[in-house]
Amino acid sequence: MEKIIERITSTPDICHGKPTIRGLRYPVQNMLDLLASGMTIEELLEDYPDLEKEDFLACLAYASKLVQVKSIHQLV
Repeated sequence: MEKIIERITSTPDICHGKPTIRGLRYPVQNMLDLLASGMTIEELLEDYPDLEKEDFLACLAYASKLVQVKSIHQLV
């Protein structure tokens, strides 16, 4: 069985290299924004029928990995 986070891909010619779901043009950031706004995975599945529950769980797993850094520095 594949690791769920492997559903997140990044390819230079798709969405300018931003992380997307399964090489489709669904940026992880957009899906996380929708989840953060209060939409449920079930609602998102209705709006994006070509995606699967595991795709949204992969977005959450990806975000979790991103915050596991040792330090964050302000760039501005």
